[in-house]
Amino acid sequence: MYGIVNKAIEDLVKANFGDEKWEIILEKSGVEHDFFISNEAYDDDVTFKLAVAVSEVMDMTVSQVLIAFGEWWVIKTTKEKYPGLMESGGQNLKEFLTNLPLFHNRVMLIYPKLTPPEFKVSDINEKSINLHYFSKREGLQEFVRGLIQGLGIMFSTKTTIELLQTRNEGDSHEIFKVSW
Repeated sequence: MYGIVNKAIEDLVKANFGDEKWEIILEKSGVEHDFFISNEAYDDDVTFKLAVAVSEVMDMTVSQVLIAFGEWWVIKTTKEKYPGLMESGGQNLKEFLTNLPLFHNRVMLIYPKLTPPEFKVSDINEKSINLHYFSKREGLQEFVRGLIQGLGIMFSTKTTIELLQTRNEGDSHEIFKVSW
């Protein structure tokens, strides 16, 4: 993952719990980076070590950490650092989710070494959509749930997210039913 991801975890912790907690988390994680360079690629293991350390230090489950991080990623990181990119995704939650399959094409212009997930949509209705999530990375479905929740917050739209299928149960990919 790119350094911007790890930097965003650092920013989330510092903004909500302070610099001191971040230092404890960094030490507990065993990650030996004093700072992260946004456009530098880091091993995925670094991100997972940070998430596990946050969960242990803050007495949260890893799922709770990933959800909180997903929300933060949308509301703070991408909205503040890439407002034009986020605005190009759509005028409302339904439009953004419908356009999501093309979103990472634009992101790859900024981060050419990115191995992005793939999204597809189905069952598009007036009040819901099924979002299919395909990724080579495992263990990030709760991060995606957080991203969806963050989009709901960004668009001031109350959302309900139901996991219809998951790789954890032998399926080929995750499907989230997003309702508003």
